[in-house]
Amino acid sequence: MVGASSPPLSFGNETSQICVSFPAKVNSAGVWEDTPSEILSYSLPLLETQMVLIFLMFNLVHAIFKPIGLTYFASQMFAGVILGPSMLGQTAVLQDIFFDPDHIGVQTIETVSLFGFSMFLFLMGVKMDVKMAFTTSRRAILIGIMSLLAPLVVGLAVYDALKEPHQSRTLSLERLMVISIESLTSCSVIACLLSELKILNSELGRLALSSAVVGDISTLILVYFNASTKRWSISPTFAIVHIAIMVIFVFLIFSGFRSLMYRIIRGTPDGKPVKEVYIVFIVMVALVCGLFTAQFNQSPLVGPFLVGLAIPEGPPIGSALVEKLECFVNSIFVALYVTTTSMTIQPGKVFSDMTTLRFSILNIVFSFFAKSISCFIASFWGMMPLRDSLAFAIIMSSKGIVELSYFSTFRDIKYITKTTFSIFTLGILLNSTIIPILVKLLYDSDSRRYAAYQKRSIQHLNGNSELRILASVHIPEHVPALIDLLDITCPTKESPNAIYALHLIELAGRETPVFIAHKKEDNVVGRSFEHILAFQQYEEKSGGLVTLNAFTAISPPKFMHDDICTMALEKQASFILVPFHRKWSIDGSVEDENSMIRNLNCSILDRAPCSVGILVTRCLLDWRRKSMKMSSSPSYSIGMLFLGGKDDREALTLAKRMANDPRVRLTVIHLISDEYHADVMNWDMMLDAEILKDTKYNGFSNVGNVMYIEEISNNGPQAAKIVQSIADDYDLIIVGRRYGVDSVQTTGLSEWSELPELGVLGDLLASPDLNSRVSVLIVQQQQYVD
Repeated sequence: MVGASSPPLSFGNETSQICVSFPAKVNSAGVWEDTPSEILSYSLPLLETQMVLIFLMFNLVHAIFKPIGLTYFASQMFAGVILGPSMLGQTAVLQDIFFDPDHIGVQTIETVSLFGFSMFLFLMGVKMDVKMAFTTSRRAILIGIMSLLAPLVVGLAVYDALKEPHQSRTLSLERLMVISIESLTSCSVIACLLSELKILNSELGRLALSSAVVGDISTLILVYFNASTKRWSISPTFAIVHIAIMVIFVFLIFSGFRSLMYRIIRGTPDGKPVKEVYIVFIVMVALVCGLFTAQFNQSPLVGPFLVGLAIPEGPPIGSALVEKLECFVNSIFVALYVTTTSMTIQPGKVFSDMTTLRFSILNIVFSFFAKSISCFIASFWGMMPLRDSLAFAIIMSSKGIVELSYFSTFRDIKYITKTTFSIFTLGILLNSTIIPILVKLLYDSDSRRYAAYQKRSIQHLNGNSELRILASVHIPEHVPALIDLLDITCPTKESPNAIYALHLIELAGRETPVFIAHKKEDNVVGRSFEHILAFQQYEEKSGGLVTLNAFTAISPPKFMHDDICTMALEKQASFILVPFHRKWSIDGSVEDENSMIRNLNCSILDRAPCSVGILVTRCLLDWRRKSMKMSSSPSYSIGMLFLGGKDDREALTLAKRMANDPRVRLTVIHLISDEYHADVMNWDMMLDAEILKDTKYNGFSNVGNVMYIEEISNNGPQAAKIVQSIADDYDLIIVGRRYGVDSVQTTGLSEWSELPELGVLGDLLASPDLNSRVSVLIVQQQQYVD
């Protein structure tokens, strides 16, 4: 107590005297009553000062080293080392703020960061799909097991080679513990790395996540077995009681609590959020379980993690928890935990025990190479390219926050010494710094993955080739319009359609992306039911002219384009069909805008390995399709605006294919200027003239349902006037995107363009200011061929 004379203490190793004021001084009265030095004697201003300094240093480090590929985790660790007692922490000011044992602020920030990390582990458990460890491919299971066993065997060999004649049991258990931690492969660490490298949805990324889940589950069992071994060496009776209590605890969590979660899910109406009271209840249960595990000599982090595992991943509960907690936990608490833990590294102790240093370095190096080589052999043997196999092996050897937490926890409960902690933590820092840079050098995450090695467009298809179209949908309202358009692409026996229907779902409440291939004999359930059923009915009514393959992809919005572009590449699609991001109401006004869909469409246009079409639907056309089937006369009117260029040629090729359907009437409107001279021709103009030749003379179709019109446009306002005058004459207007292509006919329109991804004419036709119900298809031909 303050003011009382304390009896003298016999100070020995690790002994210090700390005086704490009661009641605790929490909040200052402010600068008007207290001096700056007095303000920092209160716990809340001191905590705020510590947080500000940590975030300033972390962001400064990340801003400097981000260009070379340094991850957020590595930046946070560097910030901790810089603020630690070996560097800036030596200054008197930072010593008073961070390391003064007389201040309660040291314990406060450690408690806050540990609480935050327990919430991080809770969310990690919520997002982890344990079933993946039992349902994944044999290849991933083999890699996951090898990634654990190979470094474990090598580590044990190093342990045996450096074992001292009279080695203590405590030292033996410490070395076995660090060998186990060095052998693990964490799914969360790999998911964070893949996300920062933007390869989460790649084939390599999916294989790494699947393998890591297997390794993660195996590691949890291994680490707990090692911890139980130490308890058994102390007291077999204590170990048996402890194991029995933990088994009962785990059983109650995964039976009673999980059953309660399913009752909450059944009581939540479809499409409605989970009640706030349930969210609060779940978080409170996680915290109570953390206290429970701490009481039984187990880490307080284990309880929240097990509760998270027991919660069904995905919506509605898993996604609600992630949505409400993830941003705050990852942005604030995780940074505090990593930085404050790194501040406890003592580089001066690294060389204090050369025997420990030698064993630690050999274990780190040999475990890394054992894991890397085993993963490389397993992936390369599975026909993965050499550079991809090397990148995959390095990714599987990455270390991060989970390994850091293991070392920190075992240091706190005296399983490992501070010297061992410092050495292995610096090893994690080195690993997390080098690996992202190496992966970027080895694995090209964009152009090489999506590069097409041949021209994949409708224009370059052979006359009797199968037209392969990838149609992506997000919500049920997208399906009828896409099927309407597919219905008039005129599949025939000589040139049938192969439709790859991909339902895209935002990844929420789970960490691992999911890709599902629906078999025709399967009963599709879940959120994809309506979408897949509609496409299946369309296939059944096509008379064998359409083949359907249905898929569901659950992934983060910023990586959805990976699913689309990779599938288009693998299935050799010639055309990707995506919906527009705006939704119109019945009266023609804009009802909703989805920025996620717009960003996705822009990413697809930039990276697609084939041609792309964006369908702007102002009204559902199902009744028109029914009317066409009731009459043999042309009843579907299509207009095609042609200015020239490869996008317009691709759009015209698609329009010609549609015009082969006797129900369709096509009008090609060629916008030309007074300055147009047929005798002045470049290569593009020659190609334009060639593709328009049969259209002008109506010679490409067996029926007279094609009309060619030339309209004069010398500037943008004239083109806009023409578009407005013809919009109500057609059910569908097709235009080329022509992004970045200047022409006399549309001069000045680009300055007023609201949506550049649609091109100037597409933007004009999709504008809410256009008083029309016409639907629009904007076409972009394949951008590049590698």
